[in-house]
Amino acid sequence: MKIFIIDANGRVARALTDQLLAQGHTVYAGVYDVKKLKAKEQLFPVAFDLHSTVEEMAESFKGMDAIYFLAGSRGKDLLQTDAFGAVKTMQAAQQTGVFRYIMLSSLFATEPQKWNQLGLDQLTNYNIAKYFADNYLMTQTNLDYTILQPGGLDEGSATGRVNFAPKKVGRNPIADVALVLAKILQYDHTISKLIQMTQGQEELEKSI
Repeated sequence: MKIFIIDANGRVARALTDQLLAQGHTVYAGVYDVKKLKAKEQLFPVAFDLHSTVEEMAESFKGMDAIYFLAGSRGKDLLQTDAFGAVKTMQAAQQTGVFRYIMLSSLFATEPQKWNQLGLDQLTNYNIAKYFADNYLMTQTNLDYTILQPGGLDEGSATGRVNFAPKKVGRNPIADVALVLAKILQYDHTISKLIQMTQGQEELEKSI
């Protein structure tokens, strides 16, 4: 498959790229500055700016089979990147006819009643941006979407064990998040689903 990753320079994106390349996919890596990412076999850096117009984004998506939205401004550009930037990529995907769209979100982003938990209480503005982006994807598009909402990210090694029904804030190794993102693309039963995850005891291979 030809897969476009939005914000391919991030930690999760780099781990996901390795997974997708190992599976034989071709990855088009959308980055703001293409000089920061080297092309290699089946990996092609593409200049991509979330401040661009829908029409400009659509040009980048032509010929793709799937899109991953992995962008995050880390609180520096919430409206233009995490909220409206995300929405524009959805509109561009629809305009181009690339319907498989996988969104990396944040744990409980669509459940404001849980934002006062320790670990989320300092992320309210970020979660507001993700709340609107996630809900737009679910209710205002006809994309074959999957939303993954993981807990906090750690640099640890993959465990292959998850909890897909977390009741409280938890964390995830980045490697496990990348594994789940790659698996989502393989299974049609993940379409139109919102998946929450933290590290847990369930075997990932048997749970997704």
